[in-house]
Amino acid sequence: MHSLKFAQTRFLAVISFVWLAFFILTRSLLLSTHLNEAQLGLGSSLALFGEGLVYDLVFLLYALAPLGLYLLLCPERVWQSRWNQRLLQMVLILSIFIMLFTAVAEWLFWDEFSVRFNFIAVDYLVYSDEVLNNILESYPIYPLLAALALIAVFITLALRGTMRSVASAPVLSWRQRSMVFGSWALLIGLGVSVVGQDFPRDAGGNVYQHELSANGPYQFFAAFRNNQLDYEQFYPLLPLNQVAERMRDEVREPNATFIDSDPLSIRRQIDNPGQPKRMNVILVTIESLSAKYLGSEGDTRGLSPELDALRQQSLYFSNLYATGTRTTRGLEAITLSIPPTPGRSIVKRVGRESGFASLGQQFTAQGYDSVFMYGGRGYFDNMNAFFEGNGYRIVDQGSVPDEEVSFTNAWGMSDEDLYRQALKVADADFARDRAFFLQLMTTSNHRPYSYPEGRIDIASGSGREGAVKYTDYAIGEFLRAAKQKPWFDNTMFVFVADHTAGSAGKEDLPVSSYKIPLFIYAPGLIGQAEVSMLASQIDLAPTLLGLLNTDYTSTFFGRNVLRDDAAPGRALIGNYQHLGLFDGASLAILSPRQLMRRHDDALGKSVESLAEQSDPLIARSIAYYEGASYDFGHNLLGWHAPAQAKVQVSQR
Repeated sequence: MHSLKFAQTRFLAVISFVWLAFFILTRSLLLSTHLNEAQLGLGSSLALFGEGLVYDLVFLLYALAPLGLYLLLCPERVWQSRWNQRLLQMVLILSIFIMLFTAVAEWLFWDEFSVRFNFIAVDYLVYSDEVLNNILESYPIYPLLAALALIAVFITLALRGTMRSVASAPVLSWRQRSMVFGSWALLIGLGVSVVGQDFPRDAGGNVYQHELSANGPYQFFAAFRNNQLDYEQFYPLLPLNQVAERMRDEVREPNATFIDSDPLSIRRQIDNPGQPKRMNVILVTIESLSAKYLGSEGDTRGLSPELDALRQQSLYFSNLYATGTRTTRGLEAITLSIPPTPGRSIVKRVGRESGFASLGQQFTAQGYDSVFMYGGRGYFDNMNAFFEGNGYRIVDQGSVPDEEVSFTNAWGMSDEDLYRQALKVADADFARDRAFFLQLMTTSNHRPYSYPEGRIDIASGSGREGAVKYTDYAIGEFLRAAKQKPWFDNTMFVFVADHTAGSAGKEDLPVSSYKIPLFIYAPGLIGQAEVSMLASQIDLAPTLLGLLNTDYTSTFFGRNVLRDDAAPGRALIGNYQHLGLFDGASLAILSPRQLMRRHDDALGKSVESLAEQSDPLIARSIAYYEGASYDFGHNLLGWHAPAQAKVQVSQR
């Protein structure tokens, strides 16, 4: 360690060792929360910390490069000045504070998502106002920052002796500095070319081990850089003629006629039998409502009395799975009926989010007033641009007068306030003799889990249980108010979750963690029944239009699962990088670097094995995701207005 006798390298070593200590401590603490799930033996423990050390060192190479450049270019006279020594003290204390803050942020992120920083953290930075307010409402942030500052000062004071040795050490000569600079540049180049999100880690196996071996800050910047993933570049492919044939087989129904000459297009005319039912539709997408929270699904805490009663009066889908883990994925699946292509959801692809043959466009073409209603501000996650560009008008928190909002938190107005606005819009359309399609997105079942006091027997802000019970309460109040309206008897109510409250598990795609409830309620018009057939969120739009006997031109990848001749179900699930198809027994997973795997007995032991394209389940999965990515990239999913404009539909 001859080089450590010099001042510049000694100072860099001090910061590096402190940061490494934080990284190792953070990894160890996160591991302690999932010791059983991580299933570590001696060999896997050594591999976990060894891979983690590689990521830690590579991140330090990147993060300390600006400081290293300053130290190597700093003239000896400046280096020995008093102000420079004070600057180094400030750099040390600031770096320690930043690492303490990062460690706490990682802990909180891990507690919420059971993963290291990823694209979710990147997305949160884009919408800093909502996220900052959410943090301020959820945690004692100012006392926490003060405590971190005190700890940083204490650690810096403990290193005073080491810093004195830095100040008294000789400086590098210019020749030595050039050698250090060249070595550093070489190591950075090696890190860029060799180390990535999936190396030295690898896909497959125990997900907790992979996440724990990562470095949080490294993963954050890697996710920022790789927020978009090109399917053709990173995932396994089939010949396009096979994709075309398989994809049409997947969406083919007896009442469907393909109308596009391009064999890779799934555009088809859907002729639903029977007289069209001109019913109003209110589709409520509920934030983070896992099926496991419902009493009728086995929960014993009494969190869902309203929904449990509603199940006895509704068409209830007991085997439905969300496509993803984020709100925008759920909205994408429900609105566009498309599998979760890799990277960001289409909702957030700025400049590419508009012009699709959406559910809203289908209703608008039938003469409905299609409205997207959001409890928060619709610029969040690019929702306003997406819905405005796909046939909806917008009602969000920003368009509601303050006096009509009784409660808000970081994410927007309470569910009660959103439902009151829905009643207001429905009343206005009814007064104009206009049928309506209202697509709502709630916010109350989200951290900080706050809601109006006095509604339920769990205090506001106390946790997820209270938010779930308040969500349930608000739905009950909404339906009771709607029953007093003259339009109620001709209205279909749909309640479905956007995603579950958590999708972490030992596998990359734990199937059971994607299960969500779906209620379709229209007393006197649709009878009570249970649908146990396996289904996906992407099946909701064609199933809904089928219930209404609506004829339309479809680019939906979903199917009407209520047809007597419906094909066996499947669920499409993903999480930004990993793309899955579940057939009710086994799960196919496609991952970057053309990796293909399957999990047999996916809801039980979930036995993982590598797979090939010749595997029928793998080939089916590739056809869905390659086909969806191709159709999106080649503009085959666009809205084509009907040749003749539809007249306004009366609801009376």
